[in-house]
Amino acid sequence: MIDLSPSLNQIHWVTNFQDLVSMSFVGEINALCWARKLTGDFAEIVNKVKLNGNIAVLEQEQLLALELSEQGQLAREILLNDFALLTAHGASPTLNLINYYERDDAYPFFPTDVYSFHVDRSPVPTDTFLCTYYGQPSEILPNIQAEQKVLLPEIRDALKKLYGGTEDGFETFLTEHFFDLHYQPKPGSPLINLGIGNLWKLAVDHPQSKVLPCIHRAPKEKTGETRLLMIC
Repeated sequence: MIDLSPSLNQIHWVTNFQDLVSMSFVGEINALCWARKLTGDFAEIVNKVKLNGNIAVLEQEQLLALELSEQGQLAREILLNDFALLTAHGASPTLNLINYYERDDAYPFFPTDVYSFHVDRSPVPTDTFLCTYYGQPSEILPNIQAEQKVLLPEIRDALKKLYGGTEDGFETFLTEHFFDLHYQPKPGSPLINLGIGNLWKLAVDHPQSKVLPCIHRAPKEKTGETRLLMIC
């Protein structure tokens, strides 16, 4: 269930794909959601694919080759249709099967993996699209409830020790190592569960953006449950 508290003015809801891709981010709005209740058995697709390792890409050819029940076929049709819609829009969708993502333990006091709340950055104008069809959904942290981690005194001091260079190059160091992309919730902050089947468009940090980038993270997966996610 998505929390609809007043702090979530950054989300705008649409009822179709065309509105999702054509509507611009403006003001506080940096997340658009096409809320959907999908039919079909996505679990059957997940269970039909043998996953070697912690994450794999499910290509359309593999998807078409699966022998599925009627409900599984309905799920496959939705996946193929989403592929087609996003591709026609100019995006490059990837369908991932995920047991878990690799954890970043290079800096124990500051993980930079996708389980940390972060924003996406691009040198050119773009958006992030994502939909979870099965498994644990992603989460958004409202911008007004977030603190950029590199501005927290104790973390900033630890990063300066790690950097060890002159003050002039410190901000460049933070950017090059993606530390500046990460955030943490303020105490008591509401987290927004993106739900199953909803197709989202999230604002990215790029030079022409007129809004704040959307802060999000990958969920902690349930043991033994493979997540099915389309992202681009």
